[in-house]
Amino acid sequence: MEKAIIGKKVGMTQIFDDNGKVVPVTVIEAGPCVVVQKKSEDKDGYSAVQLGFQDEKERKLGKPEVGHLKKAGVALKKHLKEFQLAGTANMNVGDELKADVFTEGDKVDITGISKGKGYAGVIKRWGAQRTPTSHGGGPVHRHAGSMGSNTDPSRIFKGKIGAGHLGAEQITVQNLDVVKVDAELNLIAVRGAIPGPKGGIVYIKSTVKNNRVKNTAVTVSINPQKKSARG
Repeated sequence: MEKAIIGKKVGMTQIFDDNGKVVPVTVIEAGPCVVVQKKSEDKDGYSAVQLGFQDEKERKLGKPEVGHLKKAGVALKKHLKEFQLAGTANMNVGDELKADVFTEGDKVDITGISKGKGYAGVIKRWGAQRTPTSHGGGPVHRHAGSMGSNTDPSRIFKGKIGAGHLGAEQITVQNLDVVKVDAELNLIAVRGAIPGPKGGIVYIKSTVKNNRVKNTAVTVSINPQKKSARG
């Protein structure tokens, strides 16, 4: 990937573009992130950098984390994430990345942990259909109903929808537009929604999608010597 940074979801709002149209955006506090570790082809077999985000007290970190960060000579960070970036060779431990690594018009992929909904039934979790509410339905309108046969195959196939834990999963939303970047406040506004609650940690990366500009020009050739069918 070309660029990446760690951020924190602030919330959603709306801004107006040059044409006066409303654009729904999600505001992200992106960085500042510090390079904690650098990996090279010679020593590790691949090139990457580990970024740290959000200062943290020593008593709230484990001893291995504290030792790792003190060895790098950087401030203690709460969140660490490794990225294989294009310009890794030009980065060094202690370098700082801010929101201005991205610019308006960039396409990004954003990864976060979705909101946890707890234990949910089949209707909320999978959008299953409920039974009619009249004529003796009883207290089972939202139940899953019969799922297995008592003859053949006498079991439930794998992948059958059912009640269970909903949310709290890693989700990546791809190909979002960067609408605005505020380098002073370290804020990035992207068009649309991203996973996670307010205050949730997200990873912003250059999109893996291949965005090509389509050529809409059409060339029309007219042969004046060609006669029509009626002629």
